[in-house]
Amino acid sequence: MMNQLDTTKTYLITGGAGFIGFYLSKALLEKGATVISIDNMNDYYEVSLKEDRLAILSGFSQFYFVKADIADKDVLFEIFKQYKPQVVVNLAAQAGVRYSIDNPDAYIQSNLVGFFNILEACRNYPVEHLVFASSSSVYGGNKKVPFSTDDQVDKPVSLYAATKKSNELMAYSYSKLYKIPLTGLRFFTVYGPMGRPDMAYFKFAKKIMAGEPIQVYNNGDMRRDFTYIDDIVTGIENILCNPPAADENAAYYKIYNIGNNQPEKLMDYISVLEKCIGREAKKEFLPMQPGDVYETYADVSDLMRDFDFKPATTIEEGLSKFAEWFLEYYNFK
Repeated sequence: MMNQLDTTKTYLITGGAGFIGFYLSKALLEKGATVISIDNMNDYYEVSLKEDRLAILSGFSQFYFVKADIADKDVLFEIFKQYKPQVVVNLAAQAGVRYSIDNPDAYIQSNLVGFFNILEACRNYPVEHLVFASSSSVYGGNKKVPFSTDDQVDKPVSLYAATKKSNELMAYSYSKLYKIPLTGLRFFTVYGPMGRPDMAYFKFAKKIMAGEPIQVYNNGDMRRDFTYIDDIVTGIENILCNPPAADENAAYYKIYNIGNNQPEKLMDYISVLEKCIGREAKKEFLPMQPGDVYETYADVSDLMRDFDFKPATTIEEGLSKFAEWFLEYYNFK
């Protein structure tokens, strides 16, 4: 029996000014829950977009924002002590596969030190459930598709992927040692309005409107399991108030894929984006980039079994909503 979302609880969301953090916070606030949001507001991408997301959330009386870095353990502990969250969602992380090749330090601080601090905070100020963001990148160059949570994921092809796999291992040990219920979510290429400007679809849109060529890697021969933001949020909401039962090692731990379960050819995705924006892209075809993979494809059978849910938004529907927002936000209309 699945528990419904409990709106009487206090939810702490790290990375709350980020793409997924914003949409999850908004969904919880609209249902009447109390949300504590933490974000360090770094400039990995345009801070103004993060500020605009926060401006929307600040319209809710039960929303509290703290500008803080999860790598700062003392500040994090103070936040837990003051707000006493019952459910924590750790979405704060240094994102991006390619950036991890150029700036590895940022990933160690945020994704490893920061996540360790979150685990320690949940140990010292016990919570009912800690949900954390992993990534489809942990599957690395796995050839077997669809990617299953039962697959071996020991060969990451980027430092970003290695940090996310490390998070899963750290989480398992903390769950086993300290009986913290922990659920990890492997997200597959999340997109939508108010999304991340470092993501390919967002960069494509900007370059198309500027009349500049878009960079198409592996000569366009790639497939991605693009997942619309609303589906990601619904998946998280289902999981929040359903902490995992103990496994055979007495660890209260579970991993889920949240993906569309339908990989799209990159060239088809670009074609739909062109239609939605109303302009054709100039294209520069390039070889595969270091750290990239040919295909991502989520097996979501666990998600369907446990929550009777699977993402289903088509790229036509999702990109249409993105394009409508994008053209208005950047004053192209």
